[in-house]
Amino acid sequence: MADYISLYIDKESHKFSAAHYTIFSATERERLHGHNYSVSARFVAAMGDNGFSADYNVYKTRLAVLCEELDEYMLLAADSPYQRIEDEGNFLRVHFNDEEMLFLKSDTLVLPLRNATVEEFSRYLLDKLIAMSAPGELIEAELFVASGPGQKAGARWCSD
Repeated sequence: MADYISLYIDKESHKFSAAHYTIFSATERERLHGHNYSVSARFVAAMGDNGFSADYNVYKTRLAVLCEELDEYMLLAADSPYQRIEDEGNFLRVHFNDEEMLFLKSDTLVLPLRNATVEEFSRYLLDKLIAMSAPGELIEAELFVASGPGQKAGARWCSD
């Protein structure tokens, strides 16, 4: 039986700042605002003959890349059933309820999410992190996104 080891990475540098709003229903949403999100992760890998299971630097670099991709953007949920996003040249026009919002395309990321929440961000980032990993590299992974102290969500992936 193989020995499995959990590695935890929770570095101050793994963060991104972004604007968003959460949609609650077809008629209700939060006001546009932003957070300084932090990202942490737990990885499970097999213990190697050399006394370690994985290179922390590899995972720290991957987490930093993921954070950088979202840093300083307006984040929109492409898959929300309650809003429609139209491409208008240099702008994105968002229709929600009876509102229209205009965002600079260069400042906005439209992500494959149902909502702009820490739950969805954690799932999205975990999927991207697993795609960066070689087959068999990890047994399990869990990625957390916090929108502030004491409030975070996590998504879990298992190789089974």
